[in-house]
Amino acid sequence: MAKNPKAADTRRGRSPTRRPQPRRAKAPAASSSASDIEDLAPAVPAAASPGAAASPGAAAPAALRAQLLRWYDAHRRDLPWRCASGGEEERAYAVWVSEVMLQQTRVPVVVGYYERWMARWPTVRSLAAATQEEVNEMWAGLGYYRRARFLLEGAKQIIEKGVFPRTASALREVRGIGDYTAGAIASIAFNEVVPVVDGNVVRVISRLYAIADNPKESSTVKRFWELAGQMVDPLRPGDFNQAMMELGATLCSKTKPGCSECAVSSHCQALALSHENASVQVTDFPRVVPKAKPRRDFAAVCVVQIAQGLEEEAPDAKDNSNLFLLIKRPEEGLLAGLWEFPLILVDEGKTDFQNRRKAMDKYLSKLLSFDVGQRSDVIFREDVGEHVHIFSHIRLTMHVELMIINLKDGVDRLCKKEADSTKLKLVNESSMESMGLTSGIRKVYNMVRAFKEKRLLVSEKGHVPTRKRTRRFKQ
Repeated sequence: MAKNPKAADTRRGRSPTRRPQPRRAKAPAASSSASDIEDLAPAVPAAASPGAAASPGAAAPAALRAQLLRWYDAHRRDLPWRCASGGEEERAYAVWVSEVMLQQTRVPVVVGYYERWMARWPTVRSLAAATQEEVNEMWAGLGYYRRARFLLEGAKQIIEKGVFPRTASALREVRGIGDYTAGAIASIAFNEVVPVVDGNVVRVISRLYAIADNPKESSTVKRFWELAGQMVDPLRPGDFNQAMMELGATLCSKTKPGCSECAVSSHCQALALSHENASVQVTDFPRVVPKAKPRRDFAAVCVVQIAQGLEEEAPDAKDNSNLFLLIKRPEEGLLAGLWEFPLILVDEGKTDFQNRRKAMDKYLSKLLSFDVGQRSDVIFREDVGEHVHIFSHIRLTMHVELMIINLKDGVDRLCKKEADSTKLKLVNESSMESMGLTSGIRKVYNMVRAFKEKRLLVSEKGHVPTRKRTRRFKQ
């Protein structure tokens, strides 16, 4: 038995819940529309019947359950969401928040976010009263922002109905909760006998049963859920599900599994095969499926700074009255509803200086309520550099420029009055520092700050550029 499994940068854990009369779930409905790990959920009932037989050569579930639960009781990691106090609904909320945060995010990163989130919104009701912008600010840096949107929408839905769903089937009716999250909440908080399948559980089951099939194929995913349903402990379903995830997160890792310390290694068919055949490795399971190559996108980004009373001869001077123009993205699609600097996608063959400026000038003319070239002085405009931001399916190269303008008529008439799906706002420097921006936009802002500080340092040394940079919009 392992003495102390090494801390992993993956996931996860929960406080043990022991109740004398656990509920066995009814067969869940088809997978919901939630994202990430929810996409692993089968389009068929996930819970196998209690008497279903395991695959040939599989370990007796009772023995495996007992050994795994003993290991988990002795060695589970001490994580803040395991200490959730209160009743079942409070624990269910804590499980929900932590599980959503943990999707594709490492435990050390999640701990701080979770503690800050729960300090601000300790209950479903308090979260339901928050705004989307407040939630986005708290979520900034975790990525996959639609998770945060689903959490808020789900909380509002629960409060409207007046009760926290207690079964996996009822939980799947909540916005953003799919089979995986429903199973985690129902088993851990409400002791319902339902399985969960995430990446860690897939790895454990794949090795226990030596499943060499493509883990992304629907038939294989269905098999994982069926096996998980057969294995889940009928008396301690929540603890067993956590133990499976904990084992995959610690000892049964992707590249360096600790088989000699694993409590269930005697049941592992992959380990047995590796002993019989030197060409077989435990790490051959599950099969590694090459990721699809991300799409390459290119964008022009213009950080527009409105300098009130800024001298043209000192474009690098700091002034707390300076304002930055931010654009709210559409409410649907990538980074929905989040704020960013003016950004427009450009063709790969048109990322040169002139084409980017032309595209940005045209874009800005549609956003602003008047002709910038006539109603303002463009006192500074220069390229800052490039930043490559990687999404799960997109490699976005952002060509960043800084433009400082001095408005002749002030800022009141800057934004259009008519209704538009694109919203604008002006933010001062102090607000920019504390605002919840996406990691990509925060990187762009930090690039601009470093660029300005470098120019200021140069100017203080007496090396101010002699050429005046006052490029205006081309109409």
